[in-house]
Amino acid sequence: MSANAVGFALLILGLALLIGKIIRVKVGIVQSLFLPSSIVGGALLLLLGPEVLGRFTGPWGENGLFTEPMVEVWSSLPGLLISVIFATMFLGQDLPRPSRAVKLVGPQLSLGVALGSGQYVVGLLLAALILVPLLGASPMTGALIEIGFEGGHGTAAGMRGVFEELGFTVGADLAVGMATVGIVGGIVLGIALINWGARTGRTELISGSAKMSISEQKGLFREDEYYSAGKMTSRPSSVEPLSLHVALVTLAILIGLGILEGLRWIEQATYASVMLDENTPLEIFAYVPLFPIALLGGVIVQVVATKAGVAHVIDPQIMLRIQGWALDFLIVAAIGTLSLQAIGENIGAFTILAVAGILVNVGIFLWLAPRIIGRYWFERGIGDFGQSMGVTATGLILMRIVDPDAQSPAFEAFGYKQLVFEPFFGGGLVTAMAVPIIFLTGVWPLFITMLVVFLVAVLSGLLYFRPREMKERAEWKNAGKPQDESDTATAS
Repeated sequence: MSANAVGFALLILGLALLIGKIIRVKVGIVQSLFLPSSIVGGALLLLLGPEVLGRFTGPWGENGLFTEPMVEVWSSLPGLLISVIFATMFLGQDLPRPSRAVKLVGPQLSLGVALGSGQYVVGLLLAALILVPLLGASPMTGALIEIGFEGGHGTAAGMRGVFEELGFTVGADLAVGMATVGIVGGIVLGIALINWGARTGRTELISGSAKMSISEQKGLFREDEYYSAGKMTSRPSSVEPLSLHVALVTLAILIGLGILEGLRWIEQATYASVMLDENTPLEIFAYVPLFPIALLGGVIVQVVATKAGVAHVIDPQIMLRIQGWALDFLIVAAIGTLSLQAIGENIGAFTILAVAGILVNVGIFLWLAPRIIGRYWFERGIGDFGQSMGVTATGLILMRIVDPDAQSPAFEAFGYKQLVFEPFFGGGLVTAMAVPIIFLTGVWPLFITMLVVFLVAVLSGLLYFRPREMKERAEWKNAGKPQDESDTATAS
């Protein structure tokens, strides 16, 4: 494949993203659903590509309006860009004060871990009892809820190589489809829950109904709004600041690659010689993708920069812009190359998992959040609900609606939780290792492990964090603060 073919494929990808943004600005239903432009652009590529237009007879051929090299480039991009996304997660982030972080992160982490592990518990149980014996699905379908919902499009697409290597090729398409259901469902259900919470007094900062301005629905800033996209941390005469930050991201990824290759070498030199059967050696890291280890590489770069006194050179806003660019292009490419045939052939398992994933997320949010978080349980819990349905951005959007002026500790607590949560769930080590573990050992060992993790998360929230949170809530009431309906709902 020529360099020109790769470059042209990227140009078309950018054009699709731009058209998706124009559609978001012009089409009311897209605005009301808060669909990201990347999803709209990806859907446009899907419709004009081999999976839809290419199946009809016409002058365009079997690849639709696109060439085979273009589709091949798009298929490869998600596996590369997901490492960029994870490498930037902690670059430029300040380490929180331990006392403040511990106070806020406890109940928030219990809720987040309950959502992540609960998706495994439900998915693996469905796989063992229904999907495998009745529908003939692969046992690895039990991990699809967490990969698609908690992990989102990036993780789903990034796991494609693992699925293919383990003989579960349709798994990546099912996971990307699941991620699409999750991110759309997360926004729609999240806004519905916020309006319900506002009408019934369960929110503390808004009442009535939650509405956003026309400019917010279009995804644009008003002319009088100004926000910094980043700051200059190096003089362009020496190196462009964006170039410097991209170089730091590449360093983080390379460190992650070195760690992963080292772990694979250790594995091959030790227990990989053990055979589970005549064709299956005991290998885990051989199937672990790069992106969760790239996150560790980013942490190492940040720690070294902090110790060396040059952490101020790494601007978190520029890192967020790099991460956002990678995520937008990843989603467009992943949806544009989605196999509708794979989803159609497994529509039964796909539907069961999608419905079960939605129900478990809504159920845990409504039942657990008010019982383990004291004040602002709705504002703090809705972010974790949004993340568990799609991506971190979904959770941030929902928190922005329910707490428009950041008056509650929701954003702070959510950020602290991410420092502990992200390395494991939602694309972290647990997500990366779940599919190989199922392949090697079957459903039940991972199910039992996730069930224990789920119970620990729930019980620690109910028995340890709840009494402390409720004590603080009582002190807040006794200090003369007005009691509203959400107090009564939470205390119950």
